[in-house]
Amino acid sequence: MPIATVNPANGETLKTYEAMGDEEIERRLRLAEATFRTYRTSAFAERARLMHRAADLLDEDQRDIGRIMTTEMGKPVKQARAEAAKCARSMRWYADHAQELLADEEPAASDVKDSGASRALVRYRPLGPVLAVMPWNFPLWQVIRFAAPALMAGNVGLLKHASNVPQTALYLEDLFHRAGFPEGAFQTLLIGSGAVAEILRDERVRAATLTGSEPAGRAVASVAGDMVKKTVLELGGSDPYVVMSSADIDRAAKIAVTARVQNNGQSCIAAKRFIVHTDVFDAFAERFVAGMKALTVGDPLAEETEVGPLASEQGRNDLEELVDDAVRSGATVLCGGERPDGPGWFYPPTVLGGITRKMRIHREETFGPVATLYRVADLDEAVLVANDTPFGLSSNVWTRDEGEVDRFVRDLEAGGVFFNGMTASHPAFPFGGVKRSGYGRELSGHGIREFCNITTVWHGA
Repeated sequence: MPIATVNPANGETLKTYEAMGDEEIERRLRLAEATFRTYRTSAFAERARLMHRAADLLDEDQRDIGRIMTTEMGKPVKQARAEAAKCARSMRWYADHAQELLADEEPAASDVKDSGASRALVRYRPLGPVLAVMPWNFPLWQVIRFAAPALMAGNVGLLKHASNVPQTALYLEDLFHRAGFPEGAFQTLLIGSGAVAEILRDERVRAATLTGSEPAGRAVASVAGDMVKKTVLELGGSDPYVVMSSADIDRAAKIAVTARVQNNGQSCIAAKRFIVHTDVFDAFAERFVAGMKALTVGDPLAEETEVGPLASEQGRNDLEELVDDAVRSGATVLCGGERPDGPGWFYPPTVLGGITRKMRIHREETFGPVATLYRVADLDEAVLVANDTPFGLSSNVWTRDEGEVDRFVRDLEAGGVFFNGMTASHPAFPFGGVKRSGYGRELSGHGIREFCNITTVWHGA
């Protein structure tokens, strides 16, 4: 795949970039290693000052970087600006909380005495250069939620971004440079996916994090495992959105539309499978389908647009194949379902009913504005359908029954359970999944400690 900005609203190639050669990659690896030796000893207060400065600059750049993101991958420009604002808030959160999250921990005095020590503690120390392989769908947020904790912990970052968002990738390196971080603290590598394995095998790279597809995750994990290096993987999701009979149906249906089409439906944590109790199925389906039909689809740079194009032609083709397979196998199209005429990689908000296990769309992730509806008889069937997926990223449940709340928390196979609302990420809460959605956690104290050397410090009596 060429490293290029291709406007998904019209297919026009706007900018192309040459991939970095071996000499430039080597120079940047040397720089990362050298920078880490000194940056690792910097004080938390100094790192926080730099991170706050980067957040301020990002706020100042919000309109410009929002337009760049929209032009590169098609998200509605309002959502692009909101993404930039969220990144700045999260950078400040880590600037303000990193020191306490990584503070030395003292074991219980009785355990220290029992170990034969006079004193002992656990200290969190940075690992070194961390390679981040990031996707295009949230081209700022996916990177910042790695970079902010990693830099605040004293690590340095090497970013291999998706090849269709090179301007955003270069902006990120420039952002940290303008904020005053040492040269080499955060570098963008303009490389293709074929160059990742060799870089990950380099001894100077101590760990890796990847957000992306399951095949990409397998490839990175395989190399990292061979080299015995720490990885964090956030892969696909096919999140359930369960609506039980006690739910506020009007609100559940309204939020369901946003939960499905956020970021043009191209979100790992977007709700994709809508599992509705039979007692309220018809009422929910009527409202949900009406809401999907009412969405404004069009130019993502227009302020009124709610759904823009998919990020790539291949992405639209893949989504269309899933819908067509389902329809051939008996699914009912409740709205959408047909590619529109005209330029750009648009696909309409679509709702399918009558889904069965034999359909590909039941097993595979739909990365676009396509929802599947399931009717279930009771809580047991709702849990069964919700868990009937190889993924386990997050989940949404609408109920006002506390007994049902306890049951869903106990039995749903997911990294998060969000009640009476939609899944969202926040720096204070851990984010990640189970099963084929990956392993490890981003965000919160769990995320910042993922790339730390958790060191036992023991002093004899």
